[in-house]
Amino acid sequence: MGTSVDRSVFDEAYVAGTAPWVIGAPQQAIVELERGGEIGGAVLDPGCGTGEHTILLTERGYDVLGVDSAPHAIELARANAAARDVPARFQAADALALTGGPFDTVVDSALFHVFGEEDQLRYLRSLHGVCRPGATVHVLALADAEPALGPRVAESVFPRVFTDGWRLERVRPSTYRGVARGDHAQAHGVAEGAQVDVPAWLATATRL
Repeated sequence: MGTSVDRSVFDEAYVAGTAPWVIGAPQQAIVELERGGEIGGAVLDPGCGTGEHTILLTERGYDVLGVDSAPHAIELARANAAARDVPARFQAADALALTGGPFDTVVDSALFHVFGEEDQLRYLRSLHGVCRPGATVHVLALADAEPALGPRVAESVFPRVFTDGWRLERVRPSTYRGVARGDHAQAHGVAEGAQVDVPAWLATATRL
């Protein structure tokens, strides 16, 4: 089942500038979802981090809200948006107890996989409460492959948790780009701080 990553890890990583998921650009999988017309209406970017996806989608004319529980992430996201003169909206929020909405699309880039299965279910209940019926949720999560770059999930997790109030539409193989440091850099055979692409899952579900 696994346990959730302690929340303090995230804000500490943002403060120290060592967050491996901060690459200064959107994930290609999210870019392709937008290009493919799979994002629309009011959009929620949970676990928005430093804001790359919220900024991207705001630039392209979407009504987007980025939320994160790490205070320093929200500060960095707002600074990044200001530097690009993009009126992106960010808010500190607990993904397990969301309020507001309703949203038509959720774009989750590397948040779902930091939760143990019990919290994954709590998270999906939280999303269900702020999504319209018929809303689409996209989840980009690290796949259970080696060498690792962070918490990972098996493909079998998605049909197990997207049940009550959800219809799982598909799970596709994808990739996730991150920064390899320390043991991760050694495992990937790259220089410290190099960016690497690792296997991921891209799951899509509909809120019933």
